[in-house]
Amino acid sequence: MENSKYPKFTFTWLGGVVLVVGLFVGTMAVSLFSTFWKLVFRENIELKDWFLMVANSVGFLTAIAFFDFFIVRRTTQKRLNFNLSSVNFSTYLLIFPMMAGMMFISEFVAAQIPTTGPFFGDFYEYFTQLMSQLTDNPVVMIIMTVIMAPIFEEIIFRGIIQKGLINKGVEPWKAILYASIIFGVVHRNPWQFISAVMLGCVLGLVYHKTKSLLMPILLHAFNNLTLSLLVLYGKDESFAKVLHVSEWLVLAVGIVLFSLFYYLFMKKYKVHYAEM
Repeated sequence: MENSKYPKFTFTWLGGVVLVVGLFVGTMAVSLFSTFWKLVFRENIELKDWFLMVANSVGFLTAIAFFDFFIVRRTTQKRLNFNLSSVNFSTYLLIFPMMAGMMFISEFVAAQIPTTGPFFGDFYEYFTQLMSQLTDNPVVMIIMTVIMAPIFEEIIFRGIIQKGLINKGVEPWKAILYASIIFGVVHRNPWQFISAVMLGCVLGLVYHKTKSLLMPILLHAFNNLTLSLLVLYGKDESFAKVLHVSEWLVLAVGIVLFSLFYYLFMKKYKVHYAEM
């Protein structure tokens, strides 16, 4: 492992600060550019469909670049890069059904959080309005949620935070859980927090076992593509509502799928991948 071409960096509170500062710098740069454009050309580009996509991309890129320059290169003398190799076909046959099972389970759990009342009602209305803005342009929505979000988010939460914690000596299950909780917190609403934590644990487990960041990226894209199609064509993120079936049936199918393929992935199927 010491001779690995991948840098063995660690993730600490300082790394967290660097990521946040990088995100802030990128966001401010986009904001300043938007203000400049408005003053010079009398056009508010923040109203464009693609603006949110560009703003998010710049923020994530600067956060990753800051971590690379100020943490990784200064402590390992290597640039930040990750194993993105593929795995054998049987691995795909196990991880995608396992992910689908957790998607069903997380939907049921998230659905138990109230969407009405003095606090949750207003919060949910704001959340739904925010989500509806993404559906105004389906092409931008797919690019953002299915391509960009999986790549940038997996680099940060699994590739940087989870891997950095494990390199620091944190037990793998704790590192997976910590990264997943942070992943949930940044979604900034209780419904996506639950789903992000539960799905993040699957993403983290798959990354830890396969050692390839490509796997959680593909699973993340699979999750987001499925939800995007539900919203675009079914007008709802809920499998139960779109398919007109009971939430309990969705939960039952999810438990069976996840339990079976988790067991096969963890117990019967031995993963022998390693980062070299």
